Amino acid sequence: MSYPLDPLSADEFTTVAAILRRDHGVGEGWRYASVELLEPGKAELAAFDDGGATPPRRAAVICLHRDTNATYKGVVSLTDNGVESFEHVPGVQANFTVDEFVECDQLLRAHPDVIAALAKRGITDIDRVFMDTWTYGDAVAPPEFRDRRLGWSDTWLKEGPGTNPYAHPISGLHCVVDLNTMELLRIEDNGGIEPPNVMGEYVPKHIPERIRAGWRRDQLTPLHITQPHGPSFTLDGNLLQWQNWSVRIGFNHREGMTLHTITYRGGERTRSVAHRISLAEMIVPYRDPTEDHYRRTAFDIGEWGLGFMTTSLELGCDCLGEIRYLDAVLHNSKGEPYTIPNAVCIHEEDNAVLWKHVDHDIGAEVRRMRRLTVSSHVTVANYEYLIYWRFYQDGNIECEIRATGIMVTTPLAEGQPHPNGTLVDERTYAPFHQHFLVARLDLDVDGRDNTVYMTESYAEPMGPDNPHGLSLVVRNVPLRTEQEGKQDVSYQTQRSWKVVNTNTVNGLGTHPSYKLVPSGAIPAMFDSASPVVQRANVIEHTLWVTPNHPDERWPAGEFVNQSATDTGLAQWTKANRSIENTDVVLWYVFGIHHITRPEDWPVMPVDIVSFWLKPFGFFDRNPSLDVPGAHTPATSAHH
Repeated sequence: MSYPLDPLSADEFTTVAAILRRDHGVGEGWRYASVELLEPGKAELAAFDDGGATPPRRAAVICLHRDTNATYKGVVSLTDNGVESFEHVPGVQANFTVDEFVECDQLLRAHPDVIAALAKRGITDIDRVFMDTWTYGDAVAPPEFRDRRLGWSDTWLKEGPGTNPYAHPISGLHCVVDLNTMELLRIEDNGGIEPPNVMGEYVPKHIPERIRAGWRRDQLTPLHITQPHGPSFTLDGNLLQWQNWSVRIGFNHREGMTLHTITYRGGERTRSVAHRISLAEMIVPYRDPTEDHYRRTAFDIGEWGLGFMTTSLELGCDCLGEIRYLDAVLHNSKGEPYTIPNAVCIHEEDNAVLWKHVDHDIGAEVRRMRRLTVSSHVTVANYEYLIYWRFYQDGNIECEIRATGIMVTTPLAEGQPHPNGTLVDERTYAPFHQHFLVARLDLDVDGRDNTVYMTESYAEPMGPDNPHGLSLVVRNVPLRTEQEGKQDVSYQTQRSWKVVNTNTVNGLGTHPSYKLVPSGAIPAMFDSASPVVQRANVIEHTLWVTPNHPDERWPAGEFVNQSATDTGLAQWTKANRSIENTDVVLWYVFGIHHITRPEDWPVMPVDIVSFWLKPFGFFDRNPSLDVPGAHTPATSAHH
């Protein structure tokens, strides 16, 4: 039986397109930028879970009318087979689509002006040329074209079939394209420089023998992870249950994998931890003002969509062990459904010791840590992001992101300085850049109404009551308004934040909470007048707290493609609404400050960042005391 939060099916995507074609003529000359489930509210879900009516099945739709360059936003009722709303949204651009990316590459590689520009540089084999289309921010878009749907292109040259398309950038050659008409508006060509001799291959058969001859790594013996009795989790549709955890897995075009209705069962009581957690935006500004890079300020979630960029996972490579997979269904720009097989991987992992103590009389008591990992991988052009949500037996939740893939590089003239990047190959540098990720955390700790506390540690001054300077105290400050909810990380005080339910108490008489432990936080290092900050004010703070509102999902605004100003958190929080004892959402900003290395070339070993949600008074004691030891038989394969 389906659940109201289950993602849209292939048949439902087809039905949405048919309804809009019938009622609004959405067909030839249109693109579907996005179609996703319009999720029911918490009250509707609670009523359904209590045996009430099934919430209506509805889809949120964004369409683009190419002839008029007009964006439309609508709601389609699958339950009632009709359109509830379909309205023009002036002055915005919908997200890019995969179809536009492919069509733009085809257009440019066949265009006579591009062919002529390449020929000037001695490039005549067009099959070796790759055109990579990027989005524009309004501030850097050509003023004469700002009323169009714009893209700009990088150009690359492959060594040959099957080789790395990102190994050899053609510096100084960029195209400006109208993506509605697929019209080349302008070629920018500064003539470039003499290409350096670069080894940018990572597939072994393409790596020169002079390099492979130095390889001396011993052969690895096989490593098998087996569970002869199968995994100890259950997967019923999109409902995942393991140990005391229960979570529903969702998926959409923009956020990719989402997690819903996360609960933990203690004794006979099932307790809510979070209603919905996901990655809501990813901002990747390249910190290089040169001609090849000043436009490179990607909003990978808002402009492209993690769902659209999700790739299929493979056993033995991406996932190891006793795996269960979930497919994902999305749509192309005609509204036609397609399936991403194995889009989400679910498996258990051993993770060394959970807890241990060695006593002189009774000996050692030790428990192995096991964790449940829910993961998906996305490829956004040259970069990969590997997304892992992990659930632990002691009540912890971890979000880990691994970045890998191919760095963008730029050739240099002999003796040319490169202050904004690192030399990684002959006359080739990789520009510095940052990856800002924004997690949207709709926590419901033991219920919907919570208060966020900022918690800090302080050393008290030495004095008569503290003669040795040992006294360390903790200060907990409730955040009562949105302005107070704008918080920054502090190493000096080890600042963190607790989401507290002040309406109930634990067995110790204190309030249960979950603690956001900030790790992976990076500074923006931008002037506040910078176009990047004007478009994404969210990166100026580590944490934002807002009251939950169904329309407030995107921290830099819903339409970030060609945006000039932030229409998300920067605007919402001007109201300075109360965030005390209410349904709150936390927006946590973390990421990678990527000072590029030679060791990141030609393919980058994973760079890992994470943050934690840890129970703090949610339990009265260590909740993993009941984890069986190595020689203790488990009472059940499924807890």
